Formats: sequence, C-alpha cells, structure tokens
Amino acid sequence: MSKERFRLTNLPNWMRVRFDDAQRFLALCIISGVVCGLIGVSFHLLITGVFETAFGFYSELGVWALPAMVLSPAIAGLMVGLMIRYVSPTATGSGIPQTKAAYYQKFGVIPVAEAFWRFIIGTISVGLGNSLGREGPTVHICSAVSSKIGRLFGLGKLRVQAMIPVGMGAGISAAFNAPISAITFVFEELMDNFSSKALGGILIAVVVAAVVERTILGEHGALHADDEFFETSWWMLICLLIGPAAGLLGHAFTALLLKLRSQFKQWQRIPSWLKPAIGGLSVGLIGVTVLCFSGGDHHGVFSIGYDDLNSALNGALTWEVLLLLLIGKVLATAVCYASGASGGIFAPVIFIGSMLGGLFGVALVNLFNADSSVAAGAALLGTGAFFAAVIRCPMTSILIIFEMTRNYSLILPLMVGNLIAYVISAKLRAIPIYDALLLQDGISLKKLPAYRGEKDWRNLPVSTIMTHDCRNTYGVFTAFETLEQIKDSGHLHHGYPVVSNLNEQELIGMIMHHELEEMIAAGDVRPIAEYVADQKVVTLYPDDSIRGAANTLVIKDVLQAPIVSRKDPNKLLGIVTLHDIARQQNAIEESLERDS
Repeated sequence: MSKERFRLTNLPNWMRVRFDDAQRFLALCIISGVVCGLIGVSFHLLITGVFETAFGFYSELGVWALPAMVLSPAIAGLMVGLMIRYVSPTATGSGIPQTKAAYYQKFGVIPVAEAFWRFIIGTISVGLGNSLGREGPTVHICSAVSSKIGRLFGLGKLRVQAMIPVGMGAGISAAFNAPISAITFVFEELMDNFSSKALGGILIAVVVAAVVERTILGEHGALHADDEFFETSWWMLICLLIGPAAGLLGHAFTALLLKLRSQFKQWQRIPSWLKPAIGGLSVGLIGVTVLCFSGGDHHGVFSIGYDDLNSALNGALTWEVLLLLLIGKVLATAVCYASGASGGIFAPVIFIGSMLGGLFGVALVNLFNADSSVAAGAALLGTGAFFAAVIRCPMTSILIIFEMTRNYSLILPLMVGNLIAYVISAKLRAIPIYDALLLQDGISLKKLPAYRGEKDWRNLPVSTIMTHDCRNTYGVFTAFETLEQIKDSGHLHHGYPVVSNLNEQELIGMIMHHELEEMIAAGDVRPIAEYVADQKVVTLYPDDSIRGAANTLVIKDVLQAPIVSRKDPNKLLGIVTLHDIARQQNAIEESLERDS
C-alpha cells in the first residue's frame, strides 16, 4: 500500500502510517510541551496584566479606591459563578482534583472546552483579585490540551490516559519554571508511585515547556528571593520549630477550607452562582482590612500576591506585616476556595508558608541579633514546610523551593523542616487535601490510586472506599414496585438501604434482594417500611476505619452496611460492602507485586 502524501488535514493518518505507537507518543509529548509552555506563559502574563491594570486603576480613584478593591473580587466572583453554573461546571476550584478524576475514571479524556473556559474563568477570578493561584488551573488546562492532542492523533485509550501526566508535568514546569519538581509532583500527586515507563514522555514535555517559558520570560526563578549563599549555622536549627508550626497550621488551614466548603455546599437557600460572589466579597473586605492596617502598601491578600511574597523572601517585611498577611491570606483563601471560585491553592500555600517562616526569621533577627538575611532564609524554610504539610508531596516540596529560588544552600534544614511538617500533618489528617476535595464531591477513592501501602490503608476512614451514590429503595413502595424499579435501572445488588420516601435520605432499614422476591412469592403487599419496621440495622460512620468496618461486618455476619452521619444517625450517606474492602485489598496486593 502506497504511503499517503503529507497534507495538514491528514496529519494523524500520515503519522500513523510512518511511525509506530511509541514514536507517535514521543512526538506528541514534544508537541504537548510546546503548546502547554505557551499556554502556561500566556495564562501567567494575562492574569498578571489584568491584576496590575485593575488595581493600578483602583489606586487612582481617591476615596473610591478602597470600595473598588472590596467590590472587584465580588464582581469577579459573580461573573465566575454565572459562568460555572451555566457554561462550564468543571471550572470551579483548583482543577487538580478534576484532572485526577479524569485520569482514573475516564481514561484521561478531558474535553478541550474545559481548558478554554478554565482559561477565561481563571483569568477573571484571579486577575480581578480573588485570593487564589494560577498553578492548579494551569495543570487542568494543560492536561485537557494534552489529552486532546492524544485523541486528535489517534492514540489508543491507554496512550491518551498517559498524556494526562505529560500535560500535568508540562503545566507545572511552565507555571513554576521548575522542570524537576514538575516530574516529582506528577508521580507523588497523580500516579502515586514511580514508573520508569512513564518517565520518558513526562521528561520530554517538562523540558520543552521549561525551554518555552524561559525563552519568553527569561532565565530566572519564579520567585525573586534573596540569592545570598547561606553557610551552615546555628540559626538553621529554627527548622525544628518551623516544621511543627507548619504542620499544625497546614492541618488547620486544610480543616478550615474543607469545613467552609462543606458549609457552602449545604447552604441551599443561596443560588450556587451567587456563592463565589460572597467569597469574593469576603476576600475584598479581608484584603482591604489588611491593606489599611499594614500601612496601605501591601496587596498580598488579593490575587497571587507575588510582590509581598518576594518581599518576605528577601527579609523586607516587619513582623506586624507578616502576621497580618498570614492571617489575611489564610482566611481569604479558605473562604474564596470554599465558595466555589475558580483558582488553585498552590500559590496561596507558598505565600502563607513564606509569611510563617518570615515570622520566625524576624524573631531571630530581633531577639538574637542575627543577620537580616536570616529572615529571608527562614521564609524559604517556611515556604517548603507549609507546602509539604498541605500539598503532601514531600520530594516536590524540597525541590520546588530550590528550583523557584535557585538557592541550594538551605537544602539540609529545608529537608528536616519539610519532613517534620509532612509527618505531623499526615498524622493529624490521613487524607491529603486534593483527595479530600474529591471525597466531598462524592468521588470515591476506591476508583483512584487508593493509598497503596500494606500498613496504613486499613486505618483510613471507610469514607475513602464507600459508595456515595448507592441504590436506595423507598419505604412507601411495595416489594413488587421496588423490584420493577430495580429492573428498570439495571442495578441489581445483594441488598439495598431503605429510606422513608423519594425526597428524604432518612434511613429506616436494609432489605435484601432475596427478601423482596420472597415477599412477592408470599403475596405480601405491605409497604417495605412496615416490613423493616422492627429491624435493627447495622450502621457505620464515615470516619470509622476500614479495619473497624471489616470487623463489624464479619462479627455481625452481614455483607454490607449503610454509612450514616455521626451528627444525624438517620441520615444516609452511602454504603460499604465486604466486596469494597476485598477490592481494596486486591489493589494493595497487586501494587506490592508490581513494586517487588
């Protein structure tokens, strides 16, 4: 068969004839690196340009400057809320949880329209002052584009799925100018373990994306930190205090964000499209408060806050300003993200960490007459430690500080502080923030990488493997009506939770499939609610451990148990079965076999 002549419209077929699957994949990794690099730089420049133009304009409004700054994030939130509600629901939040879910549940298929709208909505949200970052959205955008490139050129399902880590790595590389950290982040956050097979394509993409970024923006770190070389000194022992402080604050920040997000989700009287506006208004009020009390020259609570971040990393802020910015950024970011605005938490985490470390550094300077550069060094230590505590990628937390600042001299105390922060945070909360966000959205981690480790997985809460959208039966129906509904839905199970009616999630019992069939055979036409009226239901709580759940199911001799709210034991949240636990066990064993 003669080879087709090259035509741009027939490029996928032309490549398919001349190159095998592996060769096409590597070629597409290069293309993905170039495209993602351009997207990452464009996103960065556009957000920075919008923010500087908007807030520069506000500063010239005289007495109306502060009201304009208060309203700017709120107006952006309203625009974002309407666009998320009616145009692109997946543009809410960071984008990293959505990317993980697409990778593990949809073979890496992310519609390119999601990338387009994420770009527009993220620019409006962050550019007009909402206290979020661009790095998470960059990951989502680049992963969607990379996925589309793979599908456009006819790659198979597994190859398309493999384009997601390629896009994620290229996005992080372009956003932070940190190619090494981009690689470790992909393996730590997305893939959950190291794979030499996946390394080649990711490596090519991150290098190409970094080359594009440096060609356009120049050869410099993403952060303009003090470039002084620090010799090993006594003051570096401050990492032993920064580590625990970062671990505790990281846990508190995560808990606050998740708690507020849960409250916003339960706030049914307020339309979903209005909630980001409420979050934006909160950011405006907090940001202006910090601005006024810090001398009128610190806008760090708004948007990404790189000016104040760089000032902290150069030891140029007083302890009063550091404390105000720390408290303000924690509150503003938690409220803004929880409200459903579009933007990531990478940049706020780096910002908060630098303020925390800066406080310790300023204390060393004031109390022990240390050199002023020590404040800058401590701010770098705080940045890495807080990143490790919240994002939970320990290797990335070390490498990204080195790559973003081009300063290697603090590597030893950075490693110690990051490890302490990571261990404390992981001990206080087993589930990292991105997976916790997925759980809040009802996406079960049994379909995700699933904490592979033979020692720790059984101690995780049962909510990580339970089925959230379980098949319920209704107490007002008869057995015949119930079985007809089950047949129509096509979801046949061993047992079903019984709720009071169609509009309530009030658990009143459990009924087995064979019991429904026996009721029909016996001519029993009672509503199911009467059949289960005297039943004692074995229930579990979402924070019960997997080990405890398995023991309960075995001791009570049942194959499944409904999960109910600890605050309201009659509120059905989901169901877990022995099959779920066995499936998790099999996933662990398979992972251990691959790693051995």
